[in-house]
Amino acid sequence: MIDMKSFLKSFRIGKAGGEALGPLESAIMDALWHKGGVTGRAVYREVLRSKKVAYTTVLTVLERLVGKGLVRKKKSEEGYVFSALYSKEEFERMVSREVLRGVLELSQTTAIVNFVDLLAEEDPGELERLRRLVEEKSLELGRKD
Repeated sequence: MIDMKSFLKSFRIGKAGGEALGPLESAIMDALWHKGGVTGRAVYREVLRSKKVAYTTVLTVLERLVGKGLVRKKKSEEGYVFSALYSKEEFERMVSREVLRGVLELSQTTAIVNFVDLLAEEDPGELERLRRLVEEKSLELGRKD
């Protein structure tokens, strides 16, 4: 199981928002999510389609992703096979949840107001979906009492 708090210490805020993974890590994870369990050489060939990178660099980053708890490494007849421990959706959900938790620790009210404002700017139609989700969660919590 990944320790998201430790993992997100390397979280970077950049021009395009936050990045939980570096560019090469993202390319490697995308290859694993696309191909499934594959050898390091297969990951390298997939990454090489979009990035010029050394084979040994890909293997080093794969090992680091194993250490971070994102990738499984398993011995097979053809060498080591690497696979993502989480689907892309699971990973995105875990990262976004921890990032939001950190933002809420700063100021819940400010974070929520800014979230609603940004959502209205980006996709006003999602406001209705958000309203329904809040209503459903409120009803669900009311039933638990």
